[in-house]
Amino acid sequence: MPGTEPPRDCPRCPRLVAFREQCRADYPDWWNAPVYAFGDPDAWLAFAGLAPGKHGANRTGRPFTGDYAGDLLFATLAQFGLSRGAYEARVDDGLTLDGAIIVNSVKCLPPQNKPNPQEIAACRPFFDTQMAALPKVRVVIALGKIAHDAAVRAASGRLAAFPFAHGAVHLLPNDRHLVDSYHCSRYNTNTGRLTPAMFADVFRTALALGDQTRGPNSSTSPR
Repeated sequence: MPGTEPPRDCPRCPRLVAFREQCRADYPDWWNAPVYAFGDPDAWLAFAGLAPGKHGANRTGRPFTGDYAGDLLFATLAQFGLSRGAYEARVDDGLTLDGAIIVNSVKCLPPQNKPNPQEIAACRPFFDTQMAALPKVRVVIALGKIAHDAAVRAASGRLAAFPFAHGAVHLLPNDRHLVDSYHCSRYNTNTGRLTPAMFADVFRTALALGDQTRGPNSSTSPR
């Protein structure tokens, strides 16, 4: 989404800048920059992600592309008819999203995949601006608590009023529905905290909400 993304050398977070520079030195052929939103600008469904993974989006430059979390996410998107083309874990695989978009709450790679509160706050204006620039979005799936909190704040909600819980559904102050999911990380799936069946159930909930909230003159339709 032009005009809503941070610059390639965004200076806002000193720790993330230092880590970015280290990665550029160690892996000069990688993306190593803020990772931009990916998907359909007319989406009815938005995914709020956490941050780029080191060997995934930070390497490839596309959210969830190149790591295990992306394998599960893109397989489930295809299962529910929300993508076109085949996901091959690279940015030139021709994959597109249909009715869906992925927006990370933190744009740059954090050490150990853990942004600190100051970094989350520093990146919040980009996330908020992008969510506001998606007027057709009716449902948001939050992948983890950090993403959940970002989505609630972007809707001017109080965190205490919208507690995170896997499978929970919240009606936010901006009239969007928020559906919570554990993050589709390898750790969560390996430990059984999140199974593919549980993840698919989150999608089913989102699609049902999309059907309920679709206006009679809407040009987009959940599949």
